[in-house]
Amino acid sequence: MSSIPEIADKLALEVIAVAEALDDEGLVNEVAQVLGASSPSTEEAFRTAARVRLAEARARRFIEDRLSRAEAALKAQRPT
Repeated sequence: MSSIPEIADKLALEVIAVAEALDDEGLVNEVAQVLGASSPSTEEAFRTAARVRLAEARARRFIEDRLSRAEAALKAQRPT
């Protein structure tokens, strides 16, 4: 049997994917509220997993943006 954090992380991944597909930033919070109505510990694990996953995605976009800007700056400095 899976642990609560494992279940919550799997659900967070799925909900984030659906939220992105639907362009619905509030979906994660709505699902957390539904979870909290019957299992506060699962709600907290889900919120934590979602925060971690979303933060990781933001950090990766930031890194990719910085790398793209650095590459563009290098190209601009090269003589033609």
